[in-house]
Amino acid sequence: MWWERHICDVYAAQMERRSMLTTFRTRLGEVITASGLNRSQFAVATDLDRSTLSQLLAPTNRRLPRVDTLVGLAEHRQVSIDWLLGLTHGGPMGAELMREQASFELDALAPNDERLIQWYHEAVGYKVRYVPSSLPDLLKTPAVIRHELSGYAATRPEQKIETAGVRLAWTQDHGGDLECCSSRQSLEGFARGEGMWRTMPRRDRLEQLEQIATLTDELYPGFRWFLFDAVARYAVPVTVFGQQRAALYLGQMYLVLTSAEHVRTLTGQFEDLVRAAVVQPPDVPALARSLLDEAVRSRPG
Repeated sequence: MWWERHICDVYAAQMERRSMLTTFRTRLGEVITASGLNRSQFAVATDLDRSTLSQLLAPTNRRLPRVDTLVGLAEHRQVSIDWLLGLTHGGPMGAELMREQASFELDALAPNDERLIQWYHEAVGYKVRYVPSSLPDLLKTPAVIRHELSGYAATRPEQKIETAGVRLAWTQDHGGDLECCSSRQSLEGFARGEGMWRTMPRRDRLEQLEQIATLTDELYPGFRWFLFDAVARYAVPVTVFGQQRAALYLGQMYLVLTSAEHVRTLTGQFEDLVRAAVVQPPDVPALARSLLDEAVRSRPG
């Protein structure tokens, strides 16, 4: 009946509004605490009436603040309105740059790797979407990682090898739901020793192809690798961690986005790559073995 649907819609809207009020109250409290001011001082600093501030923080409050109040809070305290209302999940900043920094301590990961691994663990129960810059990290052999980083001064290969191992373990042991998209040409170019792989020893490429065939078979369906046609599609390296954040790799740094709108947009772009895939995940092991056979038959180079 129409009236039953209407009641359900009204109830859902009330629940959503109540959730937004709770989130706003919590995050306003966080902003006050971070300012180091008491409530009276904070009210003065943000041009708020003390009674208005008390009302906004009261658990019994059922009204969202006026737009000018939200704008004033955002401007004075350098936070986003989206974050105050719970539309952004990653903190006051809507975006930040993470530069690659090496850790020269033994058995220590680089700071960025630690954060990325933390985000993988936070995303357990959600789908992680991943466009790699070359091959998927969790499939890489140590030899491939060393080859890629042979000219890097800021990153030790051992750190990236450990990070790749953690991502593989996340997929194997934590019920990971990881989708990956890259071009078919990138895998074919690796198998044939083209581009950046031209100077890599042939035996190391063969070992990597064997590992790709084995792991893509073993990890499916927890890990699903879609291959699109690079002639028809293009994608920058990015990882979307559930609904929380997206990290775009810019080369020696990451651009981290926590705006809900940005995450939704990048998720939609990823889904477009999935729909355009010319090789589906169950077919990747066979493709890798075919490329391995081709590489074995080819003249060593």
